[in-house]
Amino acid sequence: MNRHGVLTKDAVAAEGVAGGFATLYKVLSAFEDAGRCQRGYFIESLGGAQFAVASTVDRLRSYLDGVDPEQPDYHAVVLAAADPANPYGAALPWPASSADGTARPGRKAGALVVLVDGELAWFLERGGRSLLTFTDDPEANHAAAIGLADLVTAGRVASILVERADGIRSAARRAADAEAKALLAAFARTWVCGGGKPCPRATPSGTPRPRCGGIWPVAR
Repeated sequence: MNRHGVLTKDAVAAEGVAGGFATLYKVLSAFEDAGRCQRGYFIESLGGAQFAVASTVDRLRSYLDGVDPEQPDYHAVVLAAADPANPYGAALPWPASSADGTARPGRKAGALVVLVDGELAWFLERGGRSLLTFTDDPEANHAAAIGLADLVTAGRVASILVERADGIRSAARRAADAEAKALLAAFARTWVCGGGKPCPRATPSGTPRPRCGGIWPVAR
């Protein structure tokens, strides 16, 4: 529960606990009887057998009180795909993407996810060259790009070079649909070098030159 916040059957399955949820359920029920956790239907569509400590339930309630679905914050969080804080592929199924079907997200070592206001926006394969998108909201795409760019400006990674987005080479997306153009616009607004400043070696069109640390779509 400390790791997942709200513990569900699918989250336990993702952990690979010996004996599965049936075995752990007995322990969790004993915890509930002792007042050490609560059982309830805290999150919709995740089953009735959900367990959490009281402080987690209080935080969920306070979060709902402060959320206005009509005015999103577009707050991006970048996580390792296998991080327990990423519910996708564990408590939640992976949503459908715009990819051609050959690339699939997963809780893979080295892969990253970008959550915007808690919802999956981007999945970045290990190495950062292949990107899957899960939103057509230009502001969410922009927030996701900012989140990845912050990895570079903070020095957590040297650079991120995206060659394919949803299975299509980035250059090909220039003449693609509105969602693709919105994705490229998100990148265009966040091109940065390793130092966190606008690229001083950019081409006249604004594209950083090869080997310049930063995040950008590759034009090939």
